Amino acid sequence: MDAFDLGPATATVRELLASVTDEQLALPTPCAEYTVGDLVEHIGGLSQAFAGAARKAPLPGAEQGGHGDASRLEEGWRERIQGDLADLAVAWQEDGAFDGTTKAGPFDMPAPEAAAVALNEVVVHGWDLATALGLPYAVRDEDVAACLTFAEPFSTPEAQEMRAPGFGPVVPVPDDATPLVRLLGLMGRRA
Repeated sequence: MDAFDLGPATATVRELLASVTDEQLALPTPCAEYTVGDLVEHIGGLSQAFAGAARKAPLPGAEQGGHGDASRLEEGWRERIQGDLADLAVAWQEDGAFDGTTKAGPFDMPAPEAAAVALNEVVVHGWDLATALGLPYAVRDEDVAACLTFAEPFSTPEAQEMRAPGFGPVVPVPDDATPLVRLLGLMGRRA
């Protein structure tokens, strides 16, 4: 897989985060396990973990996974998580980010695969957040295509256990579905 730019996808999610009010943190999301607050906290954690993966400097504690927990959102969380997302994009543009192998959470994987996982997390959870807030969501075609390249082999029955809790069982979509709707279906979302 060639190197790609996470900047546009992370910028979209940063804009969404700026609009989240404290009252919206308890709202449900399309990700059944998460409230908006849980999802936001998860986005912050995955941003830090995958920036560490790009730099081949795993985040201490990331091996336990990144289940979101709104109770961990501290004062100033919007700015911190927006900064974490910006740093995630920067980290994957640094020399050597796509080279060799790295560790993302508890998994060792080729660096390009870790970047694809990070992009998929940002794109799909960005859609989750926009949907929960009732806001429009725009994503670049090339980002969706990169996510589909990752998601298709990750969406087999054998991979279901690795997908939980962030990604549910595959949801069938019409043959003429847009690439984004196909991706969301592969990630267990009803678009």
